[in-house]
Amino acid sequence: QVELVESGGGLVQAGGSLRLSCAGSGRSFSRDTMGWFRQAPGKEREFVAAVSWSGGRTYSDSVKGRFTITRDNAKNTVDLLMNSLKPEDAAVYYCAAKSGSIPILPYTRAGQYDYWGQGTQVTVSS
Repeated sequence: QVELVESGGGLVQAGGSLRLSCAGSGRSFSRDTMGWFRQAPGKEREFVAAVSWSGGRTYSDSVKGRFTITRDNAKNTVDLLMNSLKPEDAAVYYCAAKSGSIPILPYTRAGQYDYWGQGTQVTVSS
């Protein structure tokens, strides 16, 4: 059974930091693009960041310069370090994997991803 499991969410004050982690199991994700998305109440799921299997990174404009995505192919994990958090960053954060990806392409649409985690809540107090 293929699974992605997120962890690390929680409550943080504005300006603070959180590190989200996603652990994959059931198959290797080493040749997948791994992404993070988020969804706030009443809003659509939106792209946050992605990292290709070759290490290329893509960020949404809203998090560029504040968030960093990293991956460890040996451990089948992908992390999202979030700094300078703002109240508008509050959402459920989802880890996703896109199989058969081409490294130079930025996969930023949720529909492009094949596997999803259950999500982890991030709350930012002002």
